[in-house]
Amino acid sequence: MNNIKAIKRDKSSTGINNKLRREGYIPAIIYGGKNPNQKISVEKNSVKNFINSESFLSKVFEMNIDGKNEKVLPREIAYNVISEEPIHIDFMRIVAGSKIILQIPVKFKNHSDSPGLKRGGVLNIVRRKVELKCPADNIPDEIEVDLAGTDIGDSLKITSVKLSDNVTPTITDRDFVIATVAPPTIIKEPEKPAEGEAVEGAEGETAPADGASPTAAPGKEGEAAKAKEGDASKKDEKSKDGAGDKKDKKPAAEKAPPKKK
Repeated sequence: MNNIKAIKRDKSSTGINNKLRREGYIPAIIYGGKNPNQKISVEKNSVKNFINSESFLSKVFEMNIDGKNEKVLPREIAYNVISEEPIHIDFMRIVAGSKIILQIPVKFKNHSDSPGLKRGGVLNIVRRKVELKCPADNIPDEIEVDLAGTDIGDSLKITSVKLSDNVTPTITDRDFVIATVAPPTIIKEPEKPAEGEAVEGAEGETAPADGASPTAAPGKEGEAAKAKEGDASKKDEKSKDGAGDKKDKKPAAEKAPPKKK
């Protein structure tokens, strides 16, 4: 069993608690059982190796408070919002003969012995923790799920897990699933067009072969040529008409001066 060192804390204020934190302690409290609540300060070094573990809140510790040992269970941790350092911990006394409900983490083993995982299957974890009702003196650290022999499509349910004596799940109306071995997910990439076809099509559209007549827009070029010819013919007709008019026009006959009588 893991040990925690602590000292009694008679006074409590923001200034005193901040001073304790600077000195390497974490303010805490113990509650539960017949004894009254007790304020304590826990040595940070004695819990720093456990506090970030997944099973910290379901692990029983032997706490030494000024030379007196007591079994406790961490129930809640408060953290500083900026530094994310623990600033307070709640502990519950373990009373012999009592039962407690806890979230116990699930651990999977024998991955290499699973035919389904060997063939590319994926372990789909449905529950990372399972709520159990346990005796206070018989709390499991974790729930072990054996993957040996599992194949693609298999479901691992709570009935396939071996639990300690007097340890039962709080969900009793169904055989719930903890994990499944799912088939691999395959994503197909879109097919690429053949390089030869793409290049030939691009060349045919951009430039005609040497010596060949252009085929991009023959209609437009023909229409432009016809329009030019029509303009030229119109100019010729106008010039001819102008010349004809000049020839047809004769100078008016000059009137002879009247004869003198």
